[in-house]
Amino acid sequence: YGLGVTAGLPMVLDRTSAALAAQALGGSAEQHPQRILVVVELSGGNDGLNTVVPFGDDAYYRARPKLGIPRNDLLPITDGVGLHPSLVGFERLYKDGLLAVVEGCGYPNPSLSHFTSMGFWHTGVPNGGETLGWVGRFADAHTPDGKRNLIVNIANSQSLAVRGRVNSPLVFNDPGRFQRQGEEDEIAALARLSGAHATGNSELEFLRGTAENAIESSAFVRQAWSGYQTPVDYGIGGADLRKVAALIAADMPTRVYYVSFSGNSFDTHVHQADLHARLLMYMSDAVRGFMEDVQRLGRADDVAMVLF
Repeated sequence: YGLGVTAGLPMVLDRTSAALAAQALGGSAEQHPQRILVVVELSGGNDGLNTVVPFGDDAYYRARPKLGIPRNDLLPITDGVGLHPSLVGFERLYKDGLLAVVEGCGYPNPSLSHFTSMGFWHTGVPNGGETLGWVGRFADAHTPDGKRNLIVNIANSQSLAVRGRVNSPLVFNDPGRFQRQGEEDEIAALARLSGAHATGNSELEFLRGTAENAIESSAFVRQAWSGYQTPVDYGIGGADLRKVAALIAADMPTRVYYVSFSGNSFDTHVHQADLHARLLMYMSDAVRGFMEDVQRLGRADDVAMVLF
């Protein structure tokens, strides 16, 4: 379980999407076909220095005379480094050997634009014009013939990170209301398309296959969500991770789940101290709840999580 606290993975991902896929396969058949990756994006630009705090470096307190977190309030995890006091759940995971921190990494000539920088994070190609996401490229390298629902993106709109050339992610926000919407004539036209025979037109076939998958998958998702019950408390911010757990419990054939935590709320510009503390607490509670839930489901050894 990795917590990326600054701008860490893009250059690595640019070089290794295909290599990781090949390594996962280990030949003609994958060695661990039940393993699942859950990617959690802390949207908006999380303050990494106040998440994993270098309290042993006096420069931290010189640069942050008011915003710096007092040493006695921190949760120390190693010499000179401590977690924000709201991250009690993370402290326990770290001490149990289930949490790793990737610290102090980035990409050359960093952009000060949130929009541009997140594009680099989503594609894994800094200062480039890549149109496909790193998750999508991994999925295409892993399953070049395509597979339904290999990727699920729980969001109001699709993230660039999951955009692939072959594998189309399943995107939804509310599993209970995940169904076709539109005007009556639009719904009727799409229904006719879904039942059409092969046309020989590649674009039309792609659209038809996507429509069929949407119908079948949305029914599966609604049933999985309506039948899911758990005694685990995810806290205030755990709704999306609870959805992931429900699909894992229902044996959804998904290998990568991608969720964004709390919209753009980590873009803290004013009143950060109290706001950031609440956000980290909500996020920590949600992750702890999810970890506890997959353990309850007997899938803890199959699921890895990356937060960035």
